[in-house]
Amino acid sequence: MAELDTSGGGKHKGGKVRSKKASTRVDLTAMVDLAFLLITFFILTTTLQKPKAMDLTMPDKKENEIKQQPIADNRSLTLLLGADHKYEWYMGKGSKPIEGPTVGSYGKQFRTLLETASKKSLAASGKGLFVVIKPSSQSVYNDMVTVMDELNIINNEFRAIVDIEPLDIELLKRDGLYKPENKK
Repeated sequence: MAELDTSGGGKHKGGKVRSKKASTRVDLTAMVDLAFLLITFFILTTTLQKPKAMDLTMPDKKENEIKQQPIADNRSLTLLLGADHKYEWYMGKGSKPIEGPTVGSYGKQFRTLLETASKKSLAASGKGLFVVIKPSSQSVYNDMVTVMDELNIINNEFRAIVDIEPLDIELLKRDGLYKPENKK
């Protein structure tokens, strides 16, 4: 039980004789209980961190209705996400790229690449850049989020996330961005 005692110390020798005062005693148990109830209430009702989510619109899975439109090579940029937070990019088709393939790392150079390719696409065809993202099995989720964030920053609306092809994996292996898996 918590209590507050305000009684005097002891008797002092050699002083004046004073009248005896009644001690004041306050029971603080209820106040302590109330404090713990308030702390518990605020801990349980507070949101520590709000979840972050990225809006991603995916097409319907009805295969019969999907009609793929061909994309001009001069407005198509393919990003191959590899190991060690690196990527490889090329313009056009993988078998006959117009520009690249080139290895890069994320940062200021990545945004510059996207902005430059977007401007070239707009100048050449009058249409926006279409970015094809192909994550490999050795890329990490954070790299995918970085790519999507950068595309949102430069206001790129045309993008697709597709499965990586064997030709692209060979390209990543050639440039050291896809390491052989250790089998135990």
